[in-house]
Amino acid sequence: MIASAAWSRASPAQVRDVAPLPPLAQRLPAVPSVVSTFAGSDGPGRKGGTIEMLVGSERETRVMTLLGYARLVAFGTDLALRPDILESYTVEEGRRFTFRLRPGHRWSDGHPFTAEDFRFWWEDVANNRDLNPNGPSVEMLVEGRPPVFDVVDDRTVRFTWHAPNPYFLEAQARALPLFIYRPAHYLRQFHARYAEPAALQAAMKRFQVQDWMRLHHRLDQMYVNDNPDMPSLLAWIPKTRLPSMRLIFERNPYYHRIDAQGVQLPYIDRVILNVVSPSVIPLKAGTGEAGLQAIYLRFDNYTYLKKGSKNFPFEVYLWETGTGSELALYPNFNHVDPVLRALFRDVRFRRALSLAIDREEINEAVFLGLARPSNNTVRPDSALYRPEYGEKWTTFDPQHANRLLDDIGLTRRGRDIRRLPNGRPLELIVEMAGDTKEQTDILNLIASTWRQVGIKMVYRNHARDLFRKRVFAGQTMIAVWAGVENAMPTSNSSPREFVPATQGDLQWPQWGLYRESNGKAGEPSDLPEVQRLIDLLGKWERATGEADQRAVWHELLAAHADQQFTIGVIAGSRQPIVVSRRLRNVPRTGIYSWHPGAYFGIYRPDTFWLQDAAPSKP
Repeated sequence: MIASAAWSRASPAQVRDVAPLPPLAQRLPAVPSVVSTFAGSDGPGRKGGTIEMLVGSERETRVMTLLGYARLVAFGTDLALRPDILESYTVEEGRRFTFRLRPGHRWSDGHPFTAEDFRFWWEDVANNRDLNPNGPSVEMLVEGRPPVFDVVDDRTVRFTWHAPNPYFLEAQARALPLFIYRPAHYLRQFHARYAEPAALQAAMKRFQVQDWMRLHHRLDQMYVNDNPDMPSLLAWIPKTRLPSMRLIFERNPYYHRIDAQGVQLPYIDRVILNVVSPSVIPLKAGTGEAGLQAIYLRFDNYTYLKKGSKNFPFEVYLWETGTGSELALYPNFNHVDPVLRALFRDVRFRRALSLAIDREEINEAVFLGLARPSNNTVRPDSALYRPEYGEKWTTFDPQHANRLLDDIGLTRRGRDIRRLPNGRPLELIVEMAGDTKEQTDILNLIASTWRQVGIKMVYRNHARDLFRKRVFAGQTMIAVWAGVENAMPTSNSSPREFVPATQGDLQWPQWGLYRESNGKAGEPSDLPEVQRLIDLLGKWERATGEADQRAVWHELLAAHADQQFTIGVIAGSRQPIVVSRRLRNVPRTGIYSWHPGAYFGIYRPDTFWLQDAAPSKP
């Protein structure tokens, strides 16, 4: 349901009082960000109104950090990075980054946003060993060394590394960005370096924490976005104190974007997140109880939602999902069983598994033919895409798969299950976290065609924590997860997803942990084909020109297509988007992607507007 007002349904104790505001000219930066193009087709709108969305937990306030997508630099729909919160930036030699702030830009409480907010973060948060025992995050280190940080003037800061840092700029634009600034004027009251001891002790007692570090961490949650007292630069700011089943966010009166007519964004005054059980969100969305909804909706809800749109005032759009594969299989190169480990590391086996999947059947049966068979790779609309990256080893060819399995020595009598070299039946257990109907339908179809080539497959579902523990411990044979997050990279996008980089890499967790810990944990890669990926990543990190970066990307993508390090199934499946018929500028077609899209964020929801909304104050 879309409401015109929501205050009557919110307890006064839950909502912050709003002080009288100065005139608009005193709230905008002297050089605001001017939005002249719109992702939707409805153009400039009018201010006012409320939209409601459904979430499964009061902890999902981070949804608004995505919806209110504002970053130092931000992705456009063309995937180019441009200044957003920043007025401008320069990059020299890939290692010296100078950021220029907008004159007169203010936090949501009206306090100036200045270089001091960057200095506070760098000196008093990132490099404070009490708050961050491990020091700055990995994006702030090059070969283990941090940058030199300089405050050039009140509006200019500079980070300078000894060598190129290709991760730094993109990290500012992510859905979960590297927040390299803080509202220093607010957080200093909870920091031991600045606060009066008595006041700090009183705050610790009020928030029931044992030390000032826990207090600071609790209140310094820019991504979680659940602290109504913490100033923000986002489009909408929280007004509700938890716990609550109704979370209210109001437009930021000091927001830095305007449209070409000088109207300050966001157009919509208020966003309300209604907390309900996740299982009923599709049902409620189908009866018009959400003005804009995508989370907790799946493709198999589409028929129900479409029927609901005939009786309730909303439309259902189908956006493409943006991952490299709707579902990908991750053979565990670090499995504890030496027989299985050797099998998963044999490229012939991985190719056979891929050839024994009938992707066309899966597309028709599960996705009504709307998706496309594909490896786990970049999308066709990526500038880096080549057809062979998506198509190699994906044609359903059980005869070829059988020949490869025979070559490995996996014996078979008639139509029996093949035998491993140690005589055990070749039974693969595929594990996942949170089975959906789509996942189980896909896995049932894969099990059927793998059985044709003598491989028995069963699948098991685990809680997410147990699932990850089993993968990390080398107990999982094949893990199931979505494909690569950034399937729309440019040459200067990080290719870490294609290389062992973290323990979270499901196909080689121990190799990823080794690199993530700088050799302190995990295991070094001992597979030449994988070591080649690591070498290529190093080459990309040292590159200073786009042509060199592009060349590395193509080598990586070609290697993945040929080696089948992960086995993609279907890409470009559809995500249902429920949109009120009153809501304008929501694109009918889009890419629903965590990175680089921040889901709705890349389409600038601050430009969405409500038809017939009561006009709000300037």
